[in-house]
Amino acid sequence: MNLRDLVYGLYARRVESRLDLAQAPKHIGVILDGNRRWAKASGGSPVEGHRAGADKIAEMLGWCEETGVEVVTLWLLSTDNLSRPPQELNPLLGIIENAVSGLAARGRWRVHHVGTLDLLPGHTQAVLKEAEETTREADGLLVNVAVGYGGRQEIADAVRSLLLDHASRGTSVEDIAEVLDIDHIAEHLYTRGQPDPDLIIRTSGEQRLSGFMLWQSAHSEYYFCEVFWPAFRKVDFLRALRDYAARHRRYGN
Repeated sequence: MNLRDLVYGLYARRVESRLDLAQAPKHIGVILDGNRRWAKASGGSPVEGHRAGADKIAEMLGWCEETGVEVVTLWLLSTDNLSRPPQELNPLLGIIENAVSGLAARGRWRVHHVGTLDLLPGHTQAVLKEAEETTREADGLLVNVAVGYGGRQEIADAVRSLLLDHASRGTSVEDIAEVLDIDHIAEHLYTRGQPDPDLIIRTSGEQRLSGFMLWQSAHSEYYFCEVFWPAFRKVDFLRALRDYAARHRRYGN
């Protein structure tokens, strides 16, 4: 351990000792951004950046367990990412598949896919389904893996699911329109039955959501971190929690 690591470790323990865990968020969304830029700054390839980013996930989930977080949503691949050239997309999908399988193999966390399966290659779909099935009875963190995910797509899928559900019961469009409210749509989201995220963290310095959890984040707090995702440290995570705890959530009041 070098001097910098020692100093950061001491500082992280100091920040953690002053956190009121009763004020910790229960659901955290994370936009894992900056893998390619981290790799470029380190003289590596984009694939090396994505692998380093995947290696960071389990460590961060451990920090969540230590601080009482119950649900984590990880944005691993957007619907926009699916338009990348095959020579870039295929290795990325392989890294994501290995990461999801690795999380499931630990047996500690319940893995749940959020996104549109039909947009993904068959092998990726199979990996996501297997991870969800094999961890269904796990009693640790609920880990949502957002793969092939887009916020607008989610809302469109939710409305489509709602309409098909009512149509199967013979409900007319006019009758649906008469009773439709936000709770009806929420019941058809990818995260139905889960609490909305209290805190959304985005790494790499970008200060936008890019369509992440558009519906669920209406009352979320945001924390934008300058650090690229593969370099995200426990002290950065604790700073996000400290910042969240210092805010007064008013929910529009």
